[in-house]
Amino acid sequence: MTLVADASLRLDAGFWDYTLIAVYFAFVLGIGVMARYAVSDSLDFFLSGRSLPAWVTGLAFISANLGAIEIVGMSANGAEYGMPTMHYFWVGAVPAMLFLGIVMMPFYYGSKVRSVPEFMLRRFGPAAHLVNAISFAAAQVLIAGVNLFLLATLVNALLGWPTPVAIVAAAVIVLSYITLGGLSAAIYNEVLQFFVIVAALFPLTMVALNRVGGWDGLVDGVRDSTGSTEQMSAWPGNELAGFDSSVLSVVGIVFGLGFVLSFGYWTTNFVEVQRAMASKSMSAARRTPIIGAYPKMFIPFLVVIPGMIAAIIVPELSEFKQTQSDAAGVDYNDAILLLIRDLLPNGMLGLAIAGLLASFMAGMAANISSFNTVFSYDIWQRYVVKDREDQYYLRVGRTITVVATVAAIGTAFIASGYSNLMDYLQQLFSFFNAPLFATFILGMFWKRMTAAAGWIGLVAGTLSAVTVFVLSETGVLDLPGQGSAFLAAGAAFVVDVVVSVVVSRATAPKPERELVGLVYGLTPKEDLRDPRDRDEAWYQRPGLMAGIALVLIIALNIIFF
Repeated sequence: MTLVADASLRLDAGFWDYTLIAVYFAFVLGIGVMARYAVSDSLDFFLSGRSLPAWVTGLAFISANLGAIEIVGMSANGAEYGMPTMHYFWVGAVPAMLFLGIVMMPFYYGSKVRSVPEFMLRRFGPAAHLVNAISFAAAQVLIAGVNLFLLATLVNALLGWPTPVAIVAAAVIVLSYITLGGLSAAIYNEVLQFFVIVAALFPLTMVALNRVGGWDGLVDGVRDSTGSTEQMSAWPGNELAGFDSSVLSVVGIVFGLGFVLSFGYWTTNFVEVQRAMASKSMSAARRTPIIGAYPKMFIPFLVVIPGMIAAIIVPELSEFKQTQSDAAGVDYNDAILLLIRDLLPNGMLGLAIAGLLASFMAGMAANISSFNTVFSYDIWQRYVVKDREDQYYLRVGRTITVVATVAAIGTAFIASGYSNLMDYLQQLFSFFNAPLFATFILGMFWKRMTAAAGWIGLVAGTLSAVTVFVLSETGVLDLPGQGSAFLAAGAAFVVDVVVSVVVSRATAPKPERELVGLVYGLTPKEDLRDPRDRDEAWYQRPGLMAGIALVLIIALNIIFF
């Protein structure tokens, strides 16, 4: 991957651009300082005291996912694959977000667990809990490295600093406000960052569409550059899925991405679930991902479309797409930066840069804030140092935040080896999220699943995903695009389920009385209600909000079929 160090890629920021960026950083650090005064115990630091309203946690929920991976990764996907990239939003996100809000949040929030691994502890016992906690912690450090690398890439482009220096500088900024204010600082900054990101990307998209000649001009440009208009249709997405067969492509996208990877990420990933857990009531927790689903379904127009346009109007990127030669020193990951460089004047350039900085910091902060919670509660307090006073674990949380940031500096360089970072991310999700979802969904709906099946199935599923990855990397399986990640995710899910069923049949389950609140069929409906929600208005009902979102997402898939 390029490091955007070439002088031709340097962003020509002026005085007002730097002023706007400085004002933004002042706000970010100010929020961290103010949030510090609200932190009196570990629950405040890790879960904001479970006191935040739904609109705040809902925007933070989506902003936590609107990081470097989303902005750079999806614009890169748009430049490479075109409209099929929309599947990551309309098939690979929104349905799972709605499922999380309607079905799974009542169990997470109602059980009063402090993390997703802690739910695993109650359902399956220490072995599955430890496997989940360690794998989650490792995943967050790796993914934080991606966000950090891209944040440093932007600092490199803006200031011309060497990438190692830029990585350290970028890490210090995020570390400052997370260490000060914990999750509250992260969440309130994520709300600010959401509006900054939209304010930056909307004008960029409008200017880019105008430059290419509107929608008709985009269609013509895609036809001229690829020889067909296939990239203007979301389905069947053969190039994205890596299958020549349209049927296999649709199956891979719907099952591999839309079911396994998507539900695995959105319903079990503590990075996202943590925001909902910080809500002030059960209804607010359920509405958190549903509120986030509304902007999520329209965000691709602000990230995918600019990537597609960049591959048409930016000469270096257009050449790269035609020849796959990096002679010009660029690749798909540079799409959004190249578009900003070519289209935005000073002033607007500063807003766009602030938006990118906001997105990168939101993503990394989400990874770090969830990592410090899981490490402190699920690893350190549970297995290393038990039964200490609350302030001790608060100090551990702040200390491990520093350690995790340093580790992310190291993993940032791993990300540099991929020309399309979504390839790397989807592979990580197939390792960590796909098998976890299989274990969760089976354990939540099947009371017969045993503790032994919880951890054995999880390990077996992960190993199967790694096996598919190795076979793909060694050429035994020829799956271009992100097909290997989709196949690995499907294999992990199926293997996990099969192994879990076999092991469960051979081992003894927990008594039913110990599964109340943890298994769907054994939990009374009144246990999933919160007395604080009795006065909610009709338009605040999670079911109604989710139904409207589902209709909209179906309509978008039909329109862009």
